[in-house]
Amino acid sequence: MTVRVLLADDQPLVRAALRMVIAEAPDLETAGEAATGGEAVRLTEDLRPDVVLMDVRMPGMDGVAATRLITGSGSGTRVLMLTTFDDDENVYGALRAGASGFLVKDMDLDDILSAIRVVAAGDALLAPGVTRRLIAEFAARAEPAAPRPRPLNGVTDREREVLTLVGRGLSNAEIAAELSISVTTVKAYMTRLLAKLDARDRVQLVIIAYSAGLVAP
Repeated sequence: MTVRVLLADDQPLVRAALRMVIAEAPDLETAGEAATGGEAVRLTEDLRPDVVLMDVRMPGMDGVAATRLITGSGSGTRVLMLTTFDDDENVYGALRAGASGFLVKDMDLDDILSAIRVVAAGDALLAPGVTRRLIAEFAARAEPAAPRPRPLNGVTDREREVLTLVGRGLSNAEIAAELSISVTTVKAYMTRLLAKLDARDRVQLVIIAYSAGLVAP
């Protein structure tokens, strides 16, 4: 199955580079290109791509607002954010808006292709090393309209432990080692947490861990 990708970035050179690397992958293809958030929303409705590579900062409607509209449309299209860590202040907001992960613009091209495949398969892109950098950014910022800590109704003490470690950016293998349980057991806990907390993927579990106060700056 070929994964169809929509490129949303206001810089033509960035889109051209992404288009070229996608063209070299036999299982990926570029479905279209957008230079603004509004255009990304319209093209997603028209083309129904599997994944949108979305720049955070674009003229007019930014990537955060566009992501919120796309993920809320029921199209099933997944969104991967393009960010530069040192400059983008809206990454947390983008993940809260429903993005399935994030890419750093200076990542290796092979890693970008792998990220597209991971998200298209229904998982969230949370490579541990990059995740910890992003979590550090979350912790360093005070969100103006941060919600009150959300209750974790129905979550057991053990599930709470797992959720806390997810929020810290640990992988399943690292969680298993930390709690002295098997990776299979960790996956079972993850499945239950996703269902109990009505979370779509691992990215949302990280956000819930912060919102619930399980992970503190």
